[in-house]
Amino acid sequence: MPNVVDLHQRRNLPSNYDFNAGEISLLVAERDALVSPPVKRIVAIIAVALFVATCGPALAQGSAPPADMPQEKFDALVNAITKSVLEKLKAEQFPAVKTPEPAKPGPFDAGVAEEPDQVDIFVQQTTGVLRAIPTFGKYLGDARRALDNSAQGGLGRKTFLLLLLAIAAAAVSAETLLRLAWGGLRRRLARDARPEHGLRSLGYLGLLALLDGVGVLVVWLVYRAADVMWFSGTTIQDRFGSVILLGVVLWRVYSLVFRIVFRPTLANARLCDMGDVDAHRAYRLTSGFALFAIVLRILYYTLAALQATPDAIAAGRVMVTPFLLILLLWIVYRAKNGARTWLGGLGKAAPVVGFIGGHWVGLATSFFVGRAVTLAHGAITRRQNVPTAMVLTLNLAVGLLVFETFLQAVVRRLDSQLAGFTPASDRQKLPDVVARCVRVAVLIGIVVVLAESWAVDVLQLVGASQWHHLTNAGLSAGITLFIAYVIWELFRYATEAYMSRLSQQNAPAAGEAGGTPETSAGSGPGSGTIATRFDTLMPMIRVTVAVIISVIALLIALENLGVNIGPLLAGASVLGLAISFGSQTLVRDIVSGIFYLGDDAFRVGEYIDCGRAKGTVEGFTLRSIRLRHQNGQIHTIPFGSLGQITNFSRDWTSVKFNLPFARNTDLEKLRKAAKKIGAEMMEEPEFKAELLAPFKMQGVADVTDNALIVRFKFTSRPGNPNTIRNRAVTRLLKALPELGIELSQPTGTSPTPAAS
Repeated sequence: MPNVVDLHQRRNLPSNYDFNAGEISLLVAERDALVSPPVKRIVAIIAVALFVATCGPALAQGSAPPADMPQEKFDALVNAITKSVLEKLKAEQFPAVKTPEPAKPGPFDAGVAEEPDQVDIFVQQTTGVLRAIPTFGKYLGDARRALDNSAQGGLGRKTFLLLLLAIAAAAVSAETLLRLAWGGLRRRLARDARPEHGLRSLGYLGLLALLDGVGVLVVWLVYRAADVMWFSGTTIQDRFGSVILLGVVLWRVYSLVFRIVFRPTLANARLCDMGDVDAHRAYRLTSGFALFAIVLRILYYTLAALQATPDAIAAGRVMVTPFLLILLLWIVYRAKNGARTWLGGLGKAAPVVGFIGGHWVGLATSFFVGRAVTLAHGAITRRQNVPTAMVLTLNLAVGLLVFETFLQAVVRRLDSQLAGFTPASDRQKLPDVVARCVRVAVLIGIVVVLAESWAVDVLQLVGASQWHHLTNAGLSAGITLFIAYVIWELFRYATEAYMSRLSQQNAPAAGEAGGTPETSAGSGPGSGTIATRFDTLMPMIRVTVAVIISVIALLIALENLGVNIGPLLAGASVLGLAISFGSQTLVRDIVSGIFYLGDDAFRVGEYIDCGRAKGTVEGFTLRSIRLRHQNGQIHTIPFGSLGQITNFSRDWTSVKFNLPFARNTDLEKLRKAAKKIGAEMMEEPEFKAELLAPFKMQGVADVTDNALIVRFKFTSRPGNPNTIRNRAVTRLLKALPELGIELSQPTGTSPTPAAS
């Protein structure tokens, strides 16, 4: 009991004032708070605060004052005590409780972060998940009991499960029976769905898919009818039954997609390159795995509906992950042959897919092992962003393979291609170009989705708001670049198609024989002039168009991203002006080359003489031309230094050469012999396409003391006229002895007797 007199003196109260128990406790706490050491002061101030908070209002409002003290004086006493305590504490600067500052790192503590040990945290989380395994089993038992609704007048668990099984079996059986009933029609449609039937085969494929889709529609109708009749309530049993039947519908939808791709019983309508055995196996494995994945998803939804603890759900995920990994690895091994064939066929148009097919086992095993590890880690640490990103990546990869299969099947039929994806010709067709553009658009979309999942959710490189701002700003830029790519692909296709048509039109002209040099020279485009000229100009035209499209698209994309392109344009103008002044020789070479090409002075493959050098044109750039000499040397000559061009390979060439004969030669016999040889060579397949005018004797070119110089002539296509001349001279020399004609002999030698 405190000293009451002391208390009276401290509060200036009359000596006959009688304190009650609450007032005495409050005054003692005040005294202790003022005279105790720091630790006791903390305890005392807590007591004062608690008393004021709990008893103060009651004393002020509901407690009766002493008999000899009026109510106003009693209220003033309570307020005075509280104010006195607070003023004393403030006057003595009662120390506040502060969080101790972390110790400064010493010289040997550099690089050590003051953070909790992540390994210990993970071990604790793993221990908690393992301890929750019995809880997971308990919730499974609760799920079994929740399916028994007999106490509420509903179905018992066994009756409910039997009813559910009967409905699912009826739905799947109806689909199977419907497919069997249409077996003959399906086989006839498949027979006409082969790729060589072209566009018509796409219609047959669509009808086959429609028939299979009707079966899935029947499954959905059965589900809707059962859901309305038996599972329209709100109990766990009703919700579980509805989810199970919906899972059956989803399973049949997935199976429908893989059936259209693999066609295990209809090889003619199969969209992928795969044998019958591999197609059967691939369809069974993919359909079975889809069913298993749907069952697992339903199990997790059921646990969530039962309000299972996060540790229990995590324990279930960890327990299922090893079995799921084993199943996936078994599927990878069982389907390796079919996967290699399927992905290898797709690789003819998509090389990345072909690489995956060539390394299927290793890549798929690594991916699924990584997926299992991330699933287990996400379940333990409650961080589902990495597992979600892995599942999204898997789903998009499978979807991309299915899409690529459909795309190539359509293109293969539009192009009327036969064996796999082997083109019917070397030239790309319009469906190939459109498919390539669509493929790029789909890949861009997949990359954006995966980038958002990994960069925002997993790696957290940028925030969600920043990512959406970036994607909104980059949408216009991406569309601009994609449109530029489409324009380039269409331009390249148009030029290739035009050149191919010119080549086909000029092919008959290349095989025509006869005609005079004048006719050949005037034939122009009929002899392939336009085709070869375009073939020469096309590299430069393509480079120019590609640069123009790229620069314009890049500038528009930068402007869409918010970049001010005004300084770029100004800088490019100044730079171009500086280059033009400082590189006058370069400008002269480029301008000269443009005029040479415009004049059609030479083409790739032609033999020319430019004064400085002669040879075959192998190629050229914007600045120079490359000539290959007949001895093998390469001459690189700037266009500005070419000068006069002599082209030996344009249209036709007349070859004239002289032979010396004896002074008594019968020129008429010689003329007839040469004419006969020329006529024979014009009919031979080896020279028929090359000779334009036959080999013949033109006349006496000169007369010397002991010889007649006779000139011979023939006209052929440019290329290799020396072969024709050598063959004509060889035949003429063989025919001379039979005609009694001799070549002239040098002065001082006796003539060789002619053969009889």
